[in-house]
Amino acid sequence: MRLENADAPLAPEVATPPVRAAAVRPHAVRATAVRTVGLLTLVGVACLLPFELSDYRTFQFTQVFIYAIALLGLNMLTGYNGQISLGHGAFYGIGAYTTAIMIDRWGVPYGWTIPAAGLVCLLAGFLFGIPALRLEGLYLALATFALALAVPQILKHFDAWTGGSQGIVLSKPSPPAGLPLSPDRWLYFLSLGLLLLLLLLAWNLLRGRTGRALVAIRDNPIAAEAMGVNAALYKSLAFGVSAAYTGIAGALGGLAIAFVAPDTFNVFLSITFLVGIVVGGLASIAGAVFGALFIQFVPNWAQAISKAAPWAIYGVFLIGFMYVMPRGIAGALRLLGRRLARATGSRPG
Repeated sequence: MRLENADAPLAPEVATPPVRAAAVRPHAVRATAVRTVGLLTLVGVACLLPFELSDYRTFQFTQVFIYAIALLGLNMLTGYNGQISLGHGAFYGIGAYTTAIMIDRWGVPYGWTIPAAGLVCLLAGFLFGIPALRLEGLYLALATFALALAVPQILKHFDAWTGGSQGIVLSKPSPPAGLPLSPDRWLYFLSLGLLLLLLLLAWNLLRGRTGRALVAIRDNPIAAEAMGVNAALYKSLAFGVSAAYTGIAGALGGLAIAFVAPDTFNVFLSITFLVGIVVGGLASIAGAVFGALFIQFVPNWAQAISKAAPWAIYGVFLIGFMYVMPRGIAGALRLLGRRLARATGSRPG
C-alpha cells in the first residue's frame, strides 16, 4: 500500500497545543514567583514587627495570629464543607483548659500541651460530628449553639480541675535559653510559626482529594455520594480537624493571656468567630487572617470612637463591610485583582 502525501507537513492544529502550553507556562511561573515574593515579604515584615512595637501592640498581633488559626479551622468546616457552627468557642475553651490543667495540675512543659490540646479537640470534634450527621443547616447551628452554652457550665462544675468560676492563673512561658526575647515577643513568634505551619497544612489538605470531597459535599451532597464520596466520614473528619485547629488556638490563647475562666468562652466568642470568617471571606485560606484582623482591631476602634455605644459603631462597621464586600475581604481582593488584570491587558493570576 502506498501512502499519499507522505512528505506533507503536519496539520496546524496538531502543532497548536504545544504553542499554547508554551505561552501559558511563563505566565504561570511569573504568577507563582510574584506570590512567593509577596508571601516572603509579608513574613519578613511580620518577623520585624514586634521589635518596632510596644508589648501591648505585640500582644494584640499575637491575638491576631491565634484568632487566625481558630478562623482557619472554622472556615474549613463552614466555608469549605458547608456545616454551620455556632459552638467553636467551646472547642477554643477546651483547648485552653487542656493546656491550663496540664501545666497547673501536672506540671507538663507548655510545649507539649499545645499538640495535646489539638488532639483532645480533634477527638471531641470528631465524636460530636458523628451524631451531628443527621442535622443540617439551622438545625446543626442550633446543636452547636447548645454546645457553646453547655461547655462553660460544665467547666464550672468540675471545679477541682478547672478552678470553677475563679479559673486558673498561668505564667507566660519564657523563651528558650539563648533567645534574647521577652515573653510577649516569644509568644508572638511561637504563634506566628504555628500559624504558618497550619496554613501550609490546610492549603495542602484543601487543594487535594480531601478538599475536593469537602467542597463536593457542600455543593451537592447527593451527587457527591453518587460519585463514591463517603459523606459521613468526611463530615466527621471536617468537624474533627476544624476543632483541632480551634483547640490549638485556644491553647495559645490561654498562654498569651496567662489566665483561663469559663465565662471567657461564652456564646459571644463563637459568634465572633463566625463573624470573622464571613468578613474575611468564606472558603478562603487568606480570609482567616483578614477576619482575625477585623475581630481584633475593629472593636477597639469602635470603643475609641464612642465609649457610650461601642457596639453600635461596631455594627455600623460590620454592615459597611458586608455592603461593600459581600464576599468578604479576600473575595474583594480577588475581584480587584481580576479587574486590574483586565485593565492592564494581562491574564489574572
